[in-house]
Amino acid sequence: MKKVIVIPARLDSSRLPKKVLLDLKGKTVIQRVYEQCLKVKNIDGVYIATDSPEIEGVCRSFTNHIILTKSTHQSGTDRIGEAVAGIDCDIVVNVQGDEPFIDPNLIEELVHSFEDDQVSMASAMSKIENIKDLQDPNVVKVVVDSQNNSIYFSRAPIPFPRDHQEIIHSNEELKKHNFFRHIGIYGYRKDFLAKYIKMDQSNLEKLEKLEQLRVIENGFKIKMIEVASCLIGIDTQEDYEEALKKY
Repeated sequence: MKKVIVIPARLDSSRLPKKVLLDLKGKTVIQRVYEQCLKVKNIDGVYIATDSPEIEGVCRSFTNHIILTKSTHQSGTDRIGEAVAGIDCDIVVNVQGDEPFIDPNLIEELVHSFEDDQVSMASAMSKIENIKDLQDPNVVKVVVDSQNNSIYFSRAPIPFPRDHQEIIHSNEELKKHNFFRHIGIYGYRKDFLAKYIKMDQSNLEKLEKLEQLRVIENGFKIKMIEVASCLIGIDTQEDYEEALKKY
């Protein structure tokens, strides 16, 4: 199986414009992400997919593995679908361009899930242990079935404990139960990805602004890999300031 990583990168961001080009102690955020991906074992290539000539120009300083895509894509997955159309590969891993602390071991674990022939798409999750994250709509929650396939993703607290509301108001009570946050990394079989990007945007996807709901609403499964810790992405100025402290 040939495996590649593709990092979708766009210039516009409503909460933090040009975030992938921000400086992290001498290197841009996107370069930090790229270099973390290079550490992953048994990967056949790492690419950056963007519609921005500015991003392309910056990235040329550290790689030639840049694919220019259309500017009309509705999501990062749609951008990746175009990018890998001409790449000889079997498995595609989507690593977000604002995740400079992405753990190479997480990517490797995600890739291993495709040793099961029944897995067409995979992602990751970690346990929520504080009320702030549970109630934060920017922290996406996921519920899974007994086989760790996702049932639903939401910005709302799910599942909602109707008869035990103290669970969602106490950190100690919360830790006794299994509430999971979605970690925004995806793996796909290339043939499934080709089907996915041809699906119309679904009603749930539009409501929650979560592209992975398109998969569930069309009747397909997403295998979820549980990991011990969540990623630290850069979505806001506060996130960026925290990231600076870690370098």
